[in-house]
Amino acid sequence: MMYGWHDGVWGVVWMILSWGVIVGLVWAAVRAFTRDERGPRRDPRDVLGERFARGEIDAEEYHERLRVLEDAGTQTST
Repeated sequence: MMYGWHDGVWGVVWMILSWGVIVGLVWAAVRAFTRDERGPRRDPRDVLGERFARGEIDAEEYHERLRVLEDAGTQTST
């Protein structure tokens, strides 16, 4: 049986597809393991306000922690 040039072309096509699948799997694995699941950084005052709104902390604790955050913010900005 004689083989024509089509056999060589299909071999190249399958090789390219195989390498594409391998590269795609490696890329997906790297992305999955290096993704930062924490999301964007939130302002501590917003988090404190949410905790106060949910009733996790009372007004006294809210104001005390807010004062500490503001004191820390003025120390780092000067």
